Order: sequence, then C-alpha cells, then structure tokens
Amino acid sequence: MTLTKRSRYGIARRQAGVTTLGLIVLALFLGLFAFGALRLTPVYLNYMKVIGVVEGVREEFDGQKPTRAVIRSSISRRFDVESVGIITYRDVTVTAVDGGFEVAAVYDHSVPFIGNISFTVHFNKTALVRR
Repeated sequence: MTLTKRSRYGIARRQAGVTTLGLIVLALFLGLFAFGALRLTPVYLNYMKVIGVVEGVREEFDGQKPTRAVIRSSISRRFDVESVGIITYRDVTVTAVDGGFEVAAVYDHSVPFIGNISFTVHFNKTALVRR
C-alpha cells in the first residue's frame, strides 16, 4: 500500500524521504566500509613497497648474470631504504630456475577490524631475473 499525501492543491502525491532510523542504518553501513578501508590502506601501501623492491631487483639485474647472494644483498638494501616492516628480506625467496632466478615475496598480513573480526590478506608477487 502506497502512502500518499494531498498537496494544498488537492493532488495526491507519494511521500518521499529517508527516516531518521534509515539514515542511521545507512550511516552505520557506510561507516563500517570506511573504517575497513582505513584499516586496509596501510596493508596495501606496504604491499606497494614490496612490489617496488621485487620489480626494482628485476630491473637492476635482468640480463646481467647475477648471483643469488648479490640479489639477496640488493633485496636487503632495498627493504631498509623502503622501510618495509611486515616481512624481512629473509622471507623473500630467490630460487634458481631455467634461465635465471625467480624472486618471490609471498606472505599473509592480518589486520584486526572490530572485536574478534580480522581481515587477512594474501599477497604473492614474483619476478623472473634472467641471466
């Protein structure tokens, strides 16, 4: 059933608007999303630093016949410069593959949200450094 209200000219029109309760529920819903975004922003900014380190190592050593020790040393230096805090350079694997080395940063980052609810984000960034 549609609620109608007569205007002062006698024409029936439909009522429109948001109730106070509806506005509170909407604000709460949008606030939860905004709070979640605020909690996840530093996680993704840190991941952007990790991407920069892995891609920087690939660009620096691609095609220059590097050794595993040289790549690890570069990763360590870059982690210090970029102030990557969640993982250490030891967590980045450098694996010999056909034609070079695979540099892989694979980790999970967990962030508390509200009460016992947490966000866990899985990151996986790999790059191939060719010999």
